[in-house]
Amino acid sequence: MGENILIVHGGGPTSVINASLYGAVKEAKKYKEIEHIYAAKNGTGGLMREELIELENVPDEKLELLLNTPGSAIGTSRDQIEQAEYDRMIEVLLKKNIKYVLFNGGNGSMDTCGKLYKNCQARGLDIRVMGIPKTHDNDIAITDHSPGYGSVARYMAQSVKEVAADVKGLPIHVVVVEALGRNAGWTTAASALADDGDGVGPDLIYLPEVAFSPDAFIEKVKEKLTKTSNLVVCISEGINDGNGTFVCELASDVGVDTFGHKMLTGSGKYLENLVKDRLGVKVRSIELNVNQRCSSSCLSATDLDEAAASGRFAVSAALDGETGKMINFIRKSDDPYILEFGTADVNEICN
Repeated sequence: MGENILIVHGGGPTSVINASLYGAVKEAKKYKEIEHIYAAKNGTGGLMREELIELENVPDEKLELLLNTPGSAIGTSRDQIEQAEYDRMIEVLLKKNIKYVLFNGGNGSMDTCGKLYKNCQARGLDIRVMGIPKTHDNDIAITDHSPGYGSVARYMAQSVKEVAADVKGLPIHVVVVEALGRNAGWTTAASALADDGDGVGPDLIYLPEVAFSPDAFIEKVKEKLTKTSNLVVCISEGINDGNGTFVCELASDVGVDTFGHKMLTGSGKYLENLVKDRLGVKVRSIELNVNQRCSSSCLSATDLDEAAASGRFAVSAALDGETGKMINFIRKSDDPYILEFGTADVNEICN
């Protein structure tokens, strides 16, 4: 009986998560010792339900379509994983003779990856577990950047450029653009790329790493409006007072998700109303939301190539005997841009 490999997606899909899937499947097909290439249908939940998709016989022309397919072709999840779930996952892995497991996701998925590795290790099982990074937030440690960020940065630059051009053409109001980003401001910061030297871009940018004061914000907007009649303000959804209170909480109570994280939305709307009430000027807010991470209209070619390469590298590393690791990106040079791939202890990376 041959050995089998399993690919699992976790968290919100980026525009290049399918490229990593493509790279992993293409690489796995090269190894004669691999009999089945499985994918968990809808993440860890699918694994525990034994809902596995066989990919080894998918023709190459079908696989190529993954490179330009938005969303997750195999489905993903945000499951809460406790010890009983790890026991069940291992039960299925043994039943299906799965020796290699690849988790493609962000911090939470890398946590699952690391804990599954430890559970296998504790039982003395030779099941190799590897992580493939994925996040538009660009907030995974010990890697230069993550697949998904390059494309969302391009989307931000393009979208904010269009908004700024519109506001410049009809200079009568303030526009607040709210971007994804709970704790990391990389996505919002990419809006600065909109201004490519012509002055058409964001006027103010606010990130969650810096404590936010509504009063100071109003004073800054007021000052700017003495010099111009139009402003574009870009903010992260997670802007906060530096003491744990998110700006969106000032407008209304927020719920929590299954992991206990506050569900952030409405920071832009709160600032819209604040500007309207305090300054009496025309103002509107735009929440870019899920379009940022899933849009394939602004797909970055470099991001696509690196995502596919990380999938290939994860398979080869696992077959070479590595386990309990995540693929990390190592930047060797900026000009010319040179990137290498390596591996790092996933338990030093997760969360």
